[in-house]
Order: sequence, then C-alpha cells, then structure tokens
Amino acid sequence: MGDGGGRDAQLKHTGLRPGWTTGACATAAATAAYTALLTGEFPDPVTITLPKGQTPSFALAVEERGDGQATAGIVKDAGDDPDVTHGALVRVTVRALPPGAGVVFRAGPGVGTVTRPGLPLAVGEPAVNPVPRQLMREHVARVAAAAGADADAPTGVEPDVELTVSVDHGEEIARSTWNPRLGILGGLSILGTTGIVVPYSCSAWIDSIRRGVDVARAAGRTHLAGCTGSTSERAVVAEYGLPEDALLDMGDFAGAVLKYVRRHPVERLTICGGFAKLSKLAAGHLDLHSGRSQVDKGFLAELARNGGADEALATEVANANTGLAALELCAARGVPLGDLVAAAARESALAVLRGAPVAVDVLCVDRAGAVVGRATT
Repeated sequence: MGDGGGRDAQLKHTGLRPGWTTGACATAAATAAYTALLTGEFPDPVTITLPKGQTPSFALAVEERGDGQATAGIVKDAGDDPDVTHGALVRVTVRALPPGAGVVFRAGPGVGTVTRPGLPLAVGEPAVNPVPRQLMREHVARVAAAAGADADAPTGVEPDVELTVSVDHGEEIARSTWNPRLGILGGLSILGTTGIVVPYSCSAWIDSIRRGVDVARAAGRTHLAGCTGSTSERAVVAEYGLPEDALLDMGDFAGAVLKYVRRHPVERLTICGGFAKLSKLAAGHLDLHSGRSQVDKGFLAELARNGGADEALATEVANANTGLAALELCAARGVPLGDLVAAAARESALAVLRGAPVAVDVLCVDRAGAVVGRATT
C-alpha cells in the first residue's frame, strides 16, 4: 500500500478489481444512444465522466436505431465483487420529446417502479436513483451541446428527451435483492453514487482496514474515521476536516474496525454511516451488509418510545417501509430518532472496544450526506 492511506489505498491493497455500477452503465448507454440519435453513429467504445473525475470507456453490446429513437446496451462488469447484477445487460432507449419536456425517465422491462414511500424517489417513479439520474442528465446535455442540437438554448439547459432504462432479466434478478420488500416492483434499481463498484472480499477488505489503521497511526494520526461509503466519507471530512490517511473505508465491516482499534488504540474514533446501516450497529450487529443483517423496525420503535414517542407513532415506526421512512416519521413529530440511533450505536461500539482508551463519536447521515443524528463523547 506504500505510504498512502484512505479509501483508494485500501482498494489497491486488496488486489481486487473494481467494477462499474448499473448507474454508470446506464449513463454510458444513454450517452451512446443519444449520440446515435443525433448523429447517426454510435460511439464504441463510449466514454463517460464519473463524479470523482474518472473517465471509463464501455464497449457496446447493443446498437439499435429506428422510428425516432435509438437504443444502446452495455454488459455490466462488477469487477471482483460478487454482485448479483454482474453480467446483466443494461439498455437505454432515447426518444426526442416536445420542447420544454426536459429529461424524462421511464422504467423499461427489468427496472423497478417505486410503490411505497421512504425511498429517495417518489411513489410511481422508475427506480433510477438520484445520482445516476444526474449523471445521465449531464451527459445527454453534453451530447446535445456537442451535436449542436440546442445551439439556440442557454448553456447547460437540458435537452428534451425520454430515457427508458431496462435490464434484461432484471425482474428475475431482483428476486435476489431487497427490492420486493421495499416496494420496488418489476425489476432492479439503477444505483451508484461514485459509478464504481468497490469489491468486498471479506478477508481482503478486513485486511485492508487493518493496514489503513496501521498507516494512519504511523503517520501520527490521533483521530480516525470509519465510514460506510463515499457519502459518509464526505460528511465526516466536512465535519472534522480529516486528511485522507485518517479515513477508513470500513464498508459493512464495523466490527473489523472496532476490534483492530481495540488492539491498536487511537485517541479518537468517529463512526460515520447511513442511518439505516448504523441502526444495525445500534442493535448490536457488527456486520452491516444487507444480506447478513436487516434494519429492525421493532428496535427503532422501542428507541422512539424511549425518546418520547407515543404508542401510535411507535406503531407507525414499527411498520415503516424503510429506516429512513421511520426517521422522517419521528422528525415530523419532534422525536430525535437519529440521535437515539447514534447513541445506541456508540454504546455498541464501546462494548466492542472493552474499555480501550479510545473516545468514540457517531454520525448518522441521510442519502444526501446531511447529518441526521450524532452522539459525541
């Protein structure tokens, strides 16, 4: 791993090959299809720009034109991650819309539709998450500008296009995910915040966490942060201004961070993650992966009661569709469920540390990275 630290150094140390999210694949497919619609030619490979500046290129598996629309398809490569969508064919069909329509997203075969509240998308919307939507909007706008399609429009204005995203056999693949339980029906979600799939081999990633702690301590860092992903990493940097080599990408392995820091203490450890994931730590789970632990809404209801919720609200929390839906219910009634989860997660962390001389604080964030709960020393 050399002298570097942080998330990128951890990935390099694992020796695992990263892959691309369904959101990155859909963005590349949309870019290729819209280019073909405007110019008559499919770019192959097609290159896109991800949120952190990487510029991967994707080979096209499908090229179709006709009837005022164009379709491009890309086979998802998840790298060395055991992702259920590895090898899936992600297609985007682009069709021109009347002026003023903007960019409209549709769910094609194999992409789900949101049917319950509590997700970052409104009920009835196709399950194409916010960051992939933004990426696709940006890329079709660039294609339009390059082709001169919007020469008379102000710079940055979106073209008027319909993007229909589909995944071959997506409805079948989705049965192996949590989508049906979350009320996402008809197929998969188009996901991703960075565009990159970080591969999680348990043994390799846990080893990389340990190396990350070693590097940080060798650099004299006294305050480390274990983050569940890139969104929480940004939040903890904004909160504390920590340097890269003080950041540990713990992914789902909260227990691995805590156990290693117990044996190799630092003065202060911040645990930062999504509200739902940290609600699992609050309930005593040390592995936060969705396949190995679930959000316990009954546990959240009990926390809410302890925080002043009446029985009606506690029942609503217990029956909420997602952890974030439970959080929103409590926020509307003045019950600080985020802080309660953070405090319980901190107690779980301290129990694992077994009296090691480490000050612990916990930050819970929402999908946008806003802090929705905290517990400090």
